[in-house]
Amino acid sequence: MITHLKRTFNIDWILFFSTFPILFAGVITMGSFGGKGNFAMRQLLWIAISFAIFFGLSFIDFRFLRRTWVIVTLFLGGCFVLLVLAAVGSVYKGAQSWFNVGFAAFQPADVMKLVIILVLTKYFSRRHIEIANIRHIIVSGIYAFIPFVLVAAQPDFGSAIIFLFIWLGMVFVSGISKKHIILVFTLGVISFGGLWNFVFEPYQKQRIMTFIHPLADIRGAGYNSFQSTIAIGSGGIFGKGVGYGTQSRLNFLPEYQTDFIFAAFSEEWGFVGVMLLFLFFAILIWRILHNALLGETNFEILFGMGLAIYFISHFVVNVGMNIGLLPVTGITIPFMSYGGSHLLTEFTGLGILMGMRRYNRAAHRDDLRHEFLGVG
Repeated sequence: MITHLKRTFNIDWILFFSTFPILFAGVITMGSFGGKGNFAMRQLLWIAISFAIFFGLSFIDFRFLRRTWVIVTLFLGGCFVLLVLAAVGSVYKGAQSWFNVGFAAFQPADVMKLVIILVLTKYFSRRHIEIANIRHIIVSGIYAFIPFVLVAAQPDFGSAIIFLFIWLGMVFVSGISKKHIILVFTLGVISFGGLWNFVFEPYQKQRIMTFIHPLADIRGAGYNSFQSTIAIGSGGIFGKGVGYGTQSRLNFLPEYQTDFIFAAFSEEWGFVGVMLLFLFFAILIWRILHNALLGETNFEILFGMGLAIYFISHFVVNVGMNIGLLPVTGITIPFMSYGGSHLLTEFTGLGILMGMRRYNRAAHRDDLRHEFLGVG
């Protein structure tokens, strides 16, 4: 039976089933709040749609994505949608980052993250041997900078910073030299200075200052982070039990279904539950990289690595802001936070990876690690 399924779908079942406990953790945490917003039932609907997209994409031969005109069309189309969003998008919590279609809301920045992975994959797959040339780092940076600016202007600093992390990560795996790493970080510091003076809104600056001094304003800008750390700490070793998270249920913890669902889960499941959650995320990233290293060409390899960087960025930023180590940026945790936009994007990325898996090759992993990661 399993062999027949493997031949028919050619799915990495370890990767697919590793998402189940994470999805379950999100749904059961939302469900523990009863009828409050009915988030759990709606999330199950988005999960079903996402599964259908995942399996549908696994049957497609994605070698057409190597064509320049396809990538250029996706990039220009994505940028155009972000521009339209600035004119007719819906405002939620001060950010004009959603298209409201009545029965649902859609966030284009999520899909654009996947598009920028494809754009950088196309660029570096043809030039990674020449990556020592600083020109390629600058050009690739421009590709990432355009959506970064469009999203930051909404203003959605959380999503914008993910574009930066994707670019940085893909530059590193493409074989950048040590001197250029120093240059990239220098440019990053300069860019941050420019953003601080000309782009960041006052509330975004306040979040960063709260990150530096988290207890300086626990009744104001630092409230969310403070309540999140209390919720996580109160979970102890085994947690308080499903439905018994007092910080969440008594509304001390804001956005328990999205930004702070990790804190709500931690309060109910404790340290043991968090370690299991981390384990399944690690398995997911391992399987993504495993499939990437078997890619037929540099394009498939780099896409898989970019997808892993995308998931790692979201995971690290969300957990970091939940435990008070990073500023609160509104970034969701993959597969766990409520919402259709990010779920559809995540399973679309995995579906594309499975489609590429249909024509992969048994490459020598040591050679690939040396070529792309600079290790012997």
